Amino acid sequence: MPPAIRQATPKDLPEMVDLLVRDGEHRTSLDPTLWPLAADAQTRIESVVVGGLDSFNPSAGVLWLLAEASGRIVGITHTMIVPVPPIYRVAEGPPGLFLDDCFTTEDAPPGTAEALLVATEAALRATGASGLIASCPAAGPWRRLYERHGYEPVTLYMAKHGFSIHALPPSVRPARPEDVSGIVKLSADHRKTLAELNPRFWHVHPEADCRFEGWMQYSQTLTDRDMIVAGVPGEVHGYIIAQPVSPLLVSAAHDIRAIGVIDDFYDQDFANVSAVSNGGATAADLLSTAESAFARRDFAAALAVCPAAWTSKVFLLEREGYRTAKLWMLKR
Repeated sequence: MPPAIRQATPKDLPEMVDLLVRDGEHRTSLDPTLWPLAADAQTRIESVVVGGLDSFNPSAGVLWLLAEASGRIVGITHTMIVPVPPIYRVAEGPPGLFLDDCFTTEDAPPGTAEALLVATEAALRATGASGLIASCPAAGPWRRLYERHGYEPVTLYMAKHGFSIHALPPSVRPARPEDVSGIVKLSADHRKTLAELNPRFWHVHPEADCRFEGWMQYSQTLTDRDMIVAGVPGEVHGYIIAQPVSPLLVSAAHDIRAIGVIDDFYDQDFANVSAVSNGGATAADLLSTAESAFARRDFAAALAVCPAAWTSKVFLLEREGYRTAKLWMLKR
């Protein structure tokens, strides 16, 4: 008998927490350094689930769906209407996102994951999702399911472990207020390339430069990150920001305190999406300096965010020891 698919309710909390702990344990088995199971995983998960159940309504856009068979929960999806960064715009409304903690038990009836996926897609569209994105570990069981349903990689989250403190390369320096204008200019080039790589996913906001400049000025006042630029004084050849990972990118079962992320990273060495120029020397120096910053902050692992179609940037990151750990996949 096929499983029944329904929306989660507060009475489901104990079973949901149990399933999500098991899901977290599976992710930890894939990469214990990137996804360490938190000592208080049950408490963390319970807090996230309760918040989602309490806040669910069409405007909040957080949704938990369950698959039930023989009186017990055998599958779960966790989705949300994802906010779009202010430097981008949405043509038809924000997209719906499947988070990493979508899970089915080993003894779930055949077709459970597929039934959950189809039902959740319909629920997301009913809440106003304009498009659908799936986040999952690269080696996770749901990746193949998403691919069968028309999802294609759009963003790679490439991981690296074990950082050391190195001397600052001559071409690299901490970003100063006078570097912001150069960062903004390079960011505009970066966004233009993104829009060319996938115009369905990246829609640049008409006020992106102004908004990004304000965010860079504010970021310089934050103490939890390192903003680094490459180039001679008065020139910015590239920039990188090393900061703590967002909870959006790592499920509640895991301890994220020792995980960093590199999202804002652009250098003229990979401006050509097909091939690295200059041997990637300047970009590699930026990466090395960001890794030194992670080491000083006792981060054990980090994710570098990279468009799947940006061949030269993927090549550079792989050459420097990064490997795809998770991805965001966009439904055709």
